[in-house]
Amino acid sequence: MSEAPPPDIANPQMSLTTKEGWRAFVDENPDPPPSLPSDTVLDEDESESYREARIDYHTRSVIVNTPTIRGVVTTGRKRIVLNRHQVSARRGLIVSGSAGTGKTTAITQLGKNVEQITRRRNPTTVGGLPVVFVTVPPAATPKMLAGEFARFLGVPLEHRMSQVQITNAVCDLLGKLGTTLVLVDEIHNLDLTTRNGAEASDQLKYLSERIAATFVLAGLDVETSSLFQGTRGQQIAGRYTVIPSRPFGHRNRADKESWQALVVTMEDSLRLQAHRPGTLVAMTDYLHERTGGLIGSLSQLIREAAVDAIDSGTEKITKRMLDEIELDHAVQKARPDRPRAKYARRPKAA
Repeated sequence: MSEAPPPDIANPQMSLTTKEGWRAFVDENPDPPPSLPSDTVLDEDESESYREARIDYHTRSVIVNTPTIRGVVTTGRKRIVLNRHQVSARRGLIVSGSAGTGKTTAITQLGKNVEQITRRRNPTTVGGLPVVFVTVPPAATPKMLAGEFARFLGVPLEHRMSQVQITNAVCDLLGKLGTTLVLVDEIHNLDLTTRNGAEASDQLKYLSERIAATFVLAGLDVETSSLFQGTRGQQIAGRYTVIPSRPFGHRNRADKESWQALVVTMEDSLRLQAHRPGTLVAMTDYLHERTGGLIGSLSQLIREAAVDAIDSGTEKITKRMLDEIELDHAVQKARPDRPRAKYARRPKAA
């Protein structure tokens, strides 16, 4: 029942923003714990091991092939092909939407797909780096942005290194490693109305010219941010296609079928011994109302309920249990009139 542990995001060496962490993410494909027949008898050690394996499994987010992920993967791969012989003005992609709509998941799944395909096509290549993943730090300066690329690569930064020296080191190394895709998250941290933000935006543009790769950016509500304002914004708008990442709707039949398919996938992934299949599907309206159609909130709700079900020994998810779970502030704020849970959370079994 053992499975590979997930990248330890608390450890900087295993963060997605380091090449070691990124490679671990691309390689990660853990098998879920098996569903045991109801008459299976386990001794105490086996039972505890099985319990811990299932709790660990349910702490992982289930990757669902949502319309946003499909759009980002399809469009992103096309951009890479079209940019293959471009020496400048390469076209990129921006994934924009509110929090919890799956933007980061979409771009990282694109990166994982691209890197896995590259490995299959070039199985003898050793030491290449097809994909880079960085995040834009708050109040980023050009040097800070270049430093994020250096940190991913593991380039040692001396205190006196200038922005130009860091940038040259990064661009030269990425050229040698054959990088074809650069993923940049938290792009909304670039505020073009400030001097640092404007200069960091120029730095990103310069990196996209120096590095022969397709750039895919993601951020919160980019269309309404300063990123597209002024001359710099016009240059960005002229080179990037925007893919919106929205909450799941629930107004018409197509919306409801898409939402239900999402719930079905998450319910099928459960490893609970007493959960009756179809229980969550029967609550699709309720689940949409609770989460506002946000895939991140739905994932949190179901995974937390699954862990509670294992801890309490009930081994099943009920509406009463779901009612007791507090979701993120964005969802709660969007539904201020929703009554708080009527039931106190039961103490977990020792």
